[in-house]
Amino acid sequence: MTPVEARAEVRYADAAGLAEAVDGAEVLLLWDFFSTSVKDVWSHASRLKWIHVAAAGVDRLLFDELVDSDVVLTNARGVFDRPIAEFVLASILARAKLLHDSHDLQREKSWLHRETETVDGRNALIVGTGAIGRETARLLAAVGMNVRGAGRAVRADDPDFGDVVASGDLVDHVGWADHVVVAAPLTEQTRGLVDDKVLAAMKPTAHVVNIGRGAIIDEPALIRALEGRRIAAASLDVFVTEPLPEDNPLWSLPGVVVTPHMSGDVGGWIDTIARQFVDNAMRWFGGEELFNVVDKGLGFVAVSPATADEEAS
Repeated sequence: MTPVEARAEVRYADAAGLAEAVDGAEVLLLWDFFSTSVKDVWSHASRLKWIHVAAAGVDRLLFDELVDSDVVLTNARGVFDRPIAEFVLASILARAKLLHDSHDLQREKSWLHRETETVDGRNALIVGTGAIGRETARLLAAVGMNVRGAGRAVRADDPDFGDVVASGDLVDHVGWADHVVVAAPLTEQTRGLVDDKVLAAMKPTAHVVNIGRGAIIDEPALIRALEGRRIAAASLDVFVTEPLPEDNPLWSLPGVVVTPHMSGDVGGWIDTIARQFVDNAMRWFGGEELFNVVDKGLGFVAVSPATADEEAS
């Protein structure tokens, strides 16, 4: 028996059985963070007081009735920070050291000597200055990269980002970056944030890494920029439609690396999320304040002005 089962009646359900399971329930642990089933069964959730989402991003869950309700929403903030930061570093190193090109040449049994690049002294602009973006900044700085952030609150002398520029002013700042890392949440303010104008302002050698949400980048604009060689490369872990449709050009465009929304999923992550929920549930049973409470108006955990952006995973 789990600690939660010792304190409460626990029901398990898939989307098809959620309406019956949520009837009379006060707490919902939502493993499938892309599911829209909660909205579908909302009329059955009259006693619901708290929803915990097994992800950092909660964009799929923020339907109007939930946002306007008193139901508390928490997320898995903190679980994915280091794994995703490592994934970003690996993507940048793989690009600089031509690892994907070397793999393709190996399959052709082609011995082609080339020169690679160093990441030391290269510039990285991280769009999204929450926990994942902050951990990414620390890791990139540790290998000698120059780091800046782009977020909601403009500031100088940030301990991890140095300068933080306004996300809305990306077009004025992306030209500085060799690598643009998208680690923001998907909100009405960030949807389509990286558009034609922003992509056009990047260096022709720029590399875009997206571990946030697919819809933050205007996907057709990204495809046009890559096809026109207006930017050099993209490492993409998230997409507007997942799984990525077979006919999407991103599968085969030069310089593009596609991964199936796996940047935060290191071995043991499910157990880590389960323990996090149990810890929060014990606080719930004890009448204590929950941690990782999402501001439903903003769409992320707003910790402080210095960390006022959150990420999606």
